[in-house]
Amino acid sequence: MRTKACFAITLVMAALLGWQHLHGGVPAHHLLADPTLPALSNWWGLLTLPLLAWFLLGRIERRRAARPHAAHGDFAAFTGAVVFGAVLSLLFTAGQNGALDTLVQALALLALFYPIHRAACVLGFVVGMTWTFGAVLPMLAAAAFAAAGAAIYYGVRFIYARAVMQRR
Repeated sequence: MRTKACFAITLVMAALLGWQHLHGGVPAHHLLADPTLPALSNWWGLLTLPLLAWFLLGRIERRRAARPHAAHGDFAAFTGAVVFGAVLSLLFTAGQNGALDTLVQALALLALFYPIHRAACVLGFVVGMTWTFGAVLPMLAAAAFAAAGAAIYYGVRFIYARAVMQRR
């Protein structure tokens, strides 16, 4: 599964870059959308996205092997993250900064109840945003969101467990 999925992702990324090249050129995106910061070309996605997919699909396979009963939601998590990333991209493109900020803040609330830091969510988020931003910027955003999500998910559970233990 891992090899076929990575090959498919590489083909889709190559097709996207070919389409961009033939329709005005392959874009580059500035970090934090600030023209004074360096720009990253979408060409980097041909290397980074398959590598990210290989790494994260390996984590998904190891999780499935270790806990087969817990892995049934990986496809749903991936799909939900693709949709979430695509919606964020559309809102950014449409200039809907208020709605964009609200959705990004909603991730913190979601992270209280769901482990958004898992590999399927990270990969889906990056794939969902790649059409608009290339692969590198979504990877950086996904790393930040996953780290914050893990801190919220595990931090709140740790604090809650400590509070419950002190009551006993």
